[in-house]
Amino acid sequence: MQFGNRPFAVSLAGLVLSACAALPGCTVGPDYVKPAVSVPANYKEAAADGTSWKVAQPGDRANRGKWWTVYNDPLLNALQDVLTSSNQDLRLAESRYRQARALVAGARSSYLPTVTAGATVSRFRNSGNAFATPSSNIGPANNFALPLDVSWELDVWGRVRRAVESSEASAQAFAADLETVRLSLQAELAVNYFLLRGIDSERQLLDVTLVAYRKAHELTVNRHEGGAASDADVAQAETQLRTAEAQAVDLRVQRAQLEHAIAVLIGKAPSEFSMPQAGLDVLPPQVPLAMPSELLERRPDIASAERQMASANAQIGVAKAAFYPTISIGATACSTPAAGARCRTRRKPRTTAPSPPTGKRC
Repeated sequence: MQFGNRPFAVSLAGLVLSACAALPGCTVGPDYVKPAVSVPANYKEAAADGTSWKVAQPGDRANRGKWWTVYNDPLLNALQDVLTSSNQDLRLAESRYRQARALVAGARSSYLPTVTAGATVSRFRNSGNAFATPSSNIGPANNFALPLDVSWELDVWGRVRRAVESSEASAQAFAADLETVRLSLQAELAVNYFLLRGIDSERQLLDVTLVAYRKAHELTVNRHEGGAASDADVAQAETQLRTAEAQAVDLRVQRAQLEHAIAVLIGKAPSEFSMPQAGLDVLPPQVPLAMPSELLERRPDIASAERQMASANAQIGVAKAAFYPTISIGATACSTPAAGARCRTRRKPRTTAPSPPTGKRC
C-alpha cells in the first residue's frame, strides 16, 4: 500500500488544528438560549390574600402512567391496551420518532472518517510480437486490485456539531409529538367510551318511558272512545309517544357513531367491532374544583415547540458554516504494488510449455 505525501498531510493537519485553536470556539452560528420572559414576582390578586405561587418548571418527561385506571372499568382498560398497540396514528408517530433517531445516528457518523473500497479484476495477455518480450510472459494473466479511499472532514467550523445538535433537538421534538398523540388518543377514547355508556343509560330510561307513554296513549284512546277524553288529550298523548320514539332513534344513531369512532381508535373496522349495551354505573373520581397549574408543565406539545425552535437555531450554524471552506484529509491505498515490486498476481501457465507462476513488474 502506498499513501500520499504523509509529511505534507501531517503539516496540513497541524496547521488546521492550530487555526481552529485560535478561533473562538471553532463553531459558527448562535448558541441556543431559551427566550427570556419577564415574570412578575407575584400575582396582583395574590398580594391581597397572602397566597404565593411558584415559577413553572418543565415536566413533559414525567411518566403519566395508566391514568384511566382511576375509573375502575375493566372494559375501558382493555380498550386502552388495544389502542396502544393497534392505533394507526400512534404507529405513524412512533415511526417518525424512530426515523428522527436514525437521522441523529447519521449525523453523528460524520464525526468519523469515510472509507470506500472497491475490487477490480482484469485478465490480459501480452503480445508475442512485442520487442524483447520473454516467451514466459506471453501467456494470459489475472490482475486483482483493491483500491481503498479514506477521507475525513475536519469539523473546523462546527458544521457537523451543529447538524448533530439540530438532529438531537428534532428527535426530542418528535418524542414530544409522540406523547402528544398518545395522550390525545387515550383521552379521546375515554371520552367516547363514557359518552357511549351515558347514551346506554339514557336508552334504558327512555325504554321505560316509552312503555309508560304507550300505555298512556292506549288508555287515552280508550277513554276517548268512551267519551271521557277529548281529541286534544289523544293528540297530546300521541305527541308525547312519537317524540320519545324519535329520541330513541337519535340515541341509536349517536351510539352507532360513537361505537364506530372507538373502533377506528383501536385500529379495527367498524363492521367488526361492537360493544355490549351497559349503563353507566360507576362513580366518577373526585376532581378538584380548580385544576392545578402543574398540568401545564406536563404538556408535551409545548415542549415540542421549544425543541423545534432549538433545532432551527442549530440549522443557522449549519448554514453559516457553508460560507467557509471545507477542509478534509484523504488517503488512497491500492493492492497494486509500486514500481519495482512484484504484484500479487498469479499467471496461468502456458499450455505448450508449462512454467511456474511468475509475478508482473509494476
